[in-house]
Amino acid sequence: MSEQYQTDFLNFKNELSSFIFRLLTNKQDTEDVIQDTYIKVFEKSNTFQGKSSFKTWVFSIALNIAKNHLSKQKRWDENAQDLGAKAHTNSTELSAQLRAVFEQTPERNYEIKEHINYCFNCINKTLLLKQQICLLLKEVYYFKVSEIIEITQFSEGVVKHALADARKHMIRIFKNRCAFINKKGTCDQCTTLKGVLNPDQDAHIKAQQLKLVKENESSNQEQLLNLRLELVRGIDPLHAKNSILNTYLLEHLESWGTDEKS
Repeated sequence: MSEQYQTDFLNFKNELSSFIFRLLTNKQDTEDVIQDTYIKVFEKSNTFQGKSSFKTWVFSIALNIAKNHLSKQKRWDENAQDLGAKAHTNSTELSAQLRAVFEQTPERNYEIKEHINYCFNCINKTLLLKQQICLLLKEVYYFKVSEIIEITQFSEGVVKHALADARKHMIRIFKNRCAFINKKGTCDQCTTLKGVLNPDQDAHIKAQQLKLVKENESSNQEQLLNLRLELVRGIDPLHAKNSILNTYLLEHLESWGTDEKS
């Protein structure tokens, strides 16, 4: 691999890692995929012909490697967060584990912005895989439709339908579930977590400072999703203040939900 390619890879490595983590919701699996991607890019760099951008080519390789992990996953239940919260309510052991993880979090704060990002990740996992991939690439990582076609090897029709369906389902789920949208107050899960982990924080005051909340009254559902996406774009799930806690939640949420239903 040329020195320029190595520099380019390192320049977007965090972005690539963020994308893969949002799909896999597992930090170790993400690290493995990124390492395997780097090796494959190194081995095949002489075959890169420049028909697409180097970044697009690398994302395509990473996604193909990640599919080995994704093939073992199921779509998440739309009520996965509720089931996870119920599991903690019913288990002192799980609650103690959650607090132990939180104690490792810098500044001992639970940021509402990061909770919204975490919630977005959970809802995205309830979509069909092709919808998850296309939505993230287009709406969070700013790839053009033509580039998404290169990365995914989907047809143009599949990409456009996946994007439209992903937005439709995200709007529906958020409208029904999110307290910021349905005007029932601060997100119950976020308030509960903050109250349990750090009761000194005022979740309601912090929530009112968010653009998503301020513009709730004057925005339609499409615009509210755009505001949510705007917030998500600004957060790296692997390197944010609450990444330790949110990674723990994302890695275990599906199993908690499964256990609670069984």
